[in-house]
Amino acid sequence: MASTSRRRPTILDVAAAAGVSRGTVSRVINGGHWVSPEALAAVQEAIRKTGYQINHHARSLVTGRSNSVAFLLTEPQHLLFEDPNFAILLRGVAQALSKRGMPLLLMVASTAEEREQVLAYVSGGHIDGVLLISSHAGNPIAEALARKGIPTVACGAPLGFEARIGYVGADEIGGARHMTRHLREIGRIRIATITGPMDMPGGRLRLEGFRWELGEDFDPELVAHGDYSRDGGARAMAELLERRPDLDAVFVASDLMAAGALTALRAAGRRVPEDVAVGGFDDSGLAATLDPPLTTMRQPFERISSEIVRLLLDVIEGSDAAAVTLPTALVVRQSTIGGRDRDDQDGEEPGPIL
Repeated sequence: MASTSRRRPTILDVAAAAGVSRGTVSRVINGGHWVSPEALAAVQEAIRKTGYQINHHARSLVTGRSNSVAFLLTEPQHLLFEDPNFAILLRGVAQALSKRGMPLLLMVASTAEEREQVLAYVSGGHIDGVLLISSHAGNPIAEALARKGIPTVACGAPLGFEARIGYVGADEIGGARHMTRHLREIGRIRIATITGPMDMPGGRLRLEGFRWELGEDFDPELVAHGDYSRDGGARAMAELLERRPDLDAVFVASDLMAAGALTALRAAGRRVPEDVAVGGFDDSGLAATLDPPLTTMRQPFERISSEIVRLLLDVIEGSDAAAVTLPTALVVRQSTIGGRDRDDQDGEEPGPIL
C-alpha cells in the first residue's frame, strides 16, 4: 500500500531548487549576510515552493541563540492601544522580522516589578536582543540592558545612553522648526507650544526646535507641558488659554495631544484655524480624522521600524552601536490653512535634517 506521507523538505532541497549551495541557503536563513540579491531572491522563492520550514530549536542548539527579539515598551500597557504610534511601530517591526523568519516577543515594563521580570527573562538568553520603545531619561532598564551587554537598539535617542545604545529616530529638532516656520509663514504671531515629557527625546528636542526657530520671539509664557495623552493635551491647551488668551497658533508635540487641544479650543469658543491655528507631530493616521483635519509633521514610521530591526540584527552579529536620524515632512491640512489662511491646497513638504 503506497504511503500518503510526504517527506519534510530539507535545506538541501531548497539549495537544489534555487540552484545554489547549501552554504548560501544557510546564510539566507541566518539573516542574508554576504548573499547577492539574485541568490537571496532565488532562495526565498525556493523556500516558498518547497514549503521548507526552519527548525528554530535545532538552530538554537547550534548557534546558542533564540532567533527572536523583544519589542520592549516602557510605558503602561493601556498606551499600546491608546497611542497609535506604538501600534504602527509594532506592526512595522513584526513585518520586518517576518521577512527574516524571526518571531517577535512583546514585553511591557513600566513598573519596578515588570522591569525585574523582563530583565530576568532577557538575561536568561530567551531572546537575542531588545528593541527599546519609548525610553525615558534615567530609566533603570536602559542602564541594566547596557550594563549586561544585551544587544539593544532604541526607538528615539535613549537620553543619557546615546553613546552605549544605538537608536533610530525622526529629526525632532528639524521637524519642530519646520512646523513653527509654517505657522509664522501663514501670519501667526503669538505661537504657543504644548511639549511632550521633558525626560523623553521628543519632548526635549521638539521644544528645542520650536525655541530655536522663534529666536528672540520665544516667550516662556507660551509653553505648556503635556504627557502625550489626549487629556494631557486638553489640560495644557486650557492652561495656555488662561495664561495667554491672545495666542493665535499652537504647535502640539503629538497628534494625540493635538486632538485634546482641539477639544479644549472648541470648549473655549475658539475657531480652528480662524482664531487659533493648530499643528501637530506624527501623522500616524489620527491627524486626518480630526475636525478639522490636522496639519502635522509626518514621521517615517515604516522606515523607522525597518531601521531599528536592521541595526539590532547588526548589533547581535557583533557590530558597534549606530544612530540613524530620518527626516520628517510637513503635511498641510485644514487646521492651519482654513478660514483666514485658506489657500485651498493640501500637501506634503519635506523637512530637511538641520
